[in-house]
Amino acid sequence: MAYTIDRTITGAGFDEVDARIRKSLADKGFGVLTEIDVKATMKKKLDVDMESYRILGACNPGMAHQAIGMEPRVGAMLPCNVILRQVEDGIEISAIDPVASMAAIDNPTLKSVAGQVRELLREAVEAA
Repeated sequence: MAYTIDRTITGAGFDEVDARIRKSLADKGFGVLTEIDVKATMKKKLDVDMESYRILGACNPGMAHQAIGMEPRVGAMLPCNVILRQVEDGIEISAIDPVASMAAIDNPTLKSVAGQVRELLREAVEAA
């Protein structure tokens, strides 16, 4: 089972794709709660160079509230991470597939919510 929803964008810079995915996520009701610049962190902590790589912690508050109400410990799997990374062909966007990440939780109602979140994330990635 794939665990991410992926798309590679060509002909655009890293910051442009970042702005596009943030807007697309916002259009689907997600906010970005956290941001990790992995490239800068690896340089600072390990003095290694790498291609651009950013992790965005995206959250749809309504869906998160619903999921936490069904399964209080699901917060350990939130927010939904979306990564942007420089690849040979362009900038790759990868969003976690919430259905895959919550497969171990035996709660059919929660899996239904995860399916709804997956669809919203898929739409956001495709629209970026």
